[in-house]
Amino acid sequence: MRIHFLGATRTTTGSLYRFELNGQKLLLECGLFQGRRGESIERNRNFPFDPKQIDAVVLSHAHIDHCGNLPNLCRQGFEGNIYCTFATRDLASIMLEDSAEIQRDDAAFVSKKRAKRGLPPVEPLYTAADADRAIRQFVGINYDRPFPVTDGITVTFRDAGHILGAAQVVFDIRENGRKYRYLFSGDIGRGNDDILRDPQPVEDVDYLQVESTYGAREHSPKTSANAEVGQMVRETLERKGKVIIPSFSVGRTQQIVYTLHQLTLAGELPRVPIFVDSPLSVNATEVYRLHPECFNAAIYKFLREKENPFGMENLTYIREVAHSIRLNDLKDPAIIISASGMAEAGRIRHHLANNIGNPVNLILFVGYCADHTLGAQIMSGQNPVNIFGEPHEVRARVASLDSFSGHADKNELRRYVEAITGDIKKIAVVHGEEAQALAFAETLRGMKPNAEITVPDYQQTLDI
Repeated sequence: MRIHFLGATRTTTGSLYRFELNGQKLLLECGLFQGRRGESIERNRNFPFDPKQIDAVVLSHAHIDHCGNLPNLCRQGFEGNIYCTFATRDLASIMLEDSAEIQRDDAAFVSKKRAKRGLPPVEPLYTAADADRAIRQFVGINYDRPFPVTDGITVTFRDAGHILGAAQVVFDIRENGRKYRYLFSGDIGRGNDDILRDPQPVEDVDYLQVESTYGAREHSPKTSANAEVGQMVRETLERKGKVIIPSFSVGRTQQIVYTLHQLTLAGELPRVPIFVDSPLSVNATEVYRLHPECFNAAIYKFLREKENPFGMENLTYIREVAHSIRLNDLKDPAIIISASGMAEAGRIRHHLANNIGNPVNLILFVGYCADHTLGAQIMSGQNPVNIFGEPHEVRARVASLDSFSGHADKNELRRYVEAITGDIKKIAVVHGEEAQALAFAETLRGMKPNAEITVPDYQQTLDI
């Protein structure tokens, strides 16, 4: 088997891997690359292979950096099945439609600027119709149910504990008289999550492809996360300020809503208005409620015996643009949760533009921000920052909490690998910025001295 590493190599976005064996081609992931605009456009529009030649796609989970370019793949001629868990299919259906709208809006914005220079318009990467066409090719499979994908490949999804429906992908392969097991970690959760189950250990692994988003970093303890959120939010509200939380629509929004719910029930936060201002976040939360099979025992019991963990009287979910715009006129303390988590798109940019200049406000990041994104610039202390092409002074308090991260840190990744059984012969370290990936590779060399460990470059290949 030959593996082509075509994305998320020494970076965290654009997951894309092509497997070749038994005369067939399988695609693992098909994510959007996010970074510098020119490079992103080029890499997302043009695949380094013919989509018509791909026999099937296997998808670990619904985050856009893993599934976001599937509509473009189908638009360019891929007609096979896209295999994933049921929850991933449902989340991807709303996320890809939302992504198509962002593509449309971005193309319109760029085209307007180009028109002023007498240049022709640009086309969006894909449309809502392309997203709908892709979703029709999705095939949902439960966890722990082996299924054949192509000749010689059987796949089993194991819970990854990262977001709803996220899976580790276990490949059981027959090739030229050989049988072996190849494990793709997907994105691994931290374990002991408020909502999701812990990552499942996988047995008898011969080859491993593992993420390294936080391969060199430790998160702050989860036990202190709620107290830290409560303190920072409470202090801001007492100053009559607003709390602006850039948050990923899937996973992080539900986590922070649940945390605010628990703090409110405990009397540690006043019942100020809380707004989730993102149509995608609203839809994603509804999908979460439809898939309690992914919940851990504690939240499943809370859902059955008490109340909706993602709802309370002072919480409002906003879909309509007009209602979102009215938030600009809020004078009283409030909490606004809005997408995207990296502040690169969506309504969060409007809320940042309107509130980042007021020193009584708090901008609270609760997730990862890739290099060069607006979120990363704000978190690094850059001042001013450009929002919608205009400079904005950063006077609000800026804070970040990585204890809410959906990604395992270096110690949790180490424990994840330690729990895998089998004589692992080769390990490929992916989905991490270069420093994180290289550091985790060194950790693995100490753990697995007999394994060949690589940190693939873009378009590098690995023979199994």
